[in-house]
Amino acid sequence: MNLNLDLLDGAYAVVRLDPDESVPAWARGGALWSITQTPEELSILCASERVPPGFRTEGPFRALKVRGPLDMALTGVLTSIADPLANASLSIFALSTFDTDYVLVRESALEAAIRTLRLAGHQVE
Repeated sequence: MNLNLDLLDGAYAVVRLDPDESVPAWARGGALWSITQTPEELSILCASERVPPGFRTEGPFRALKVRGPLDMALTGVLTSIADPLANASLSIFALSTFDTDYVLVRESALEAAIRTLRLAGHQVE
């Protein structure tokens, strides 16, 4: 499966808070943000510049958006991206929405990730 991916502007961070904490105001805003709460954690994906000092974070990441909307019955979308990146020893943070998928790679690995995805047949713009 060959996909069209768009590189989003800016750097992103993944922040971990305790599950009983409230979602902070700084987490909301920007082109892409996501809040996930489980019994074990409150996980926030947002623009790196929005995160105040003192929080447990990972990143910076860069985001690649699969051009959508994608049919929910479509299979193998994330696999077609994750497999070549894994084979190149590049880790990902994946996020799915109703319309599409996002794959985030460490900013330091962005060039290698784009090169790897293009070699796998994907279009990256």
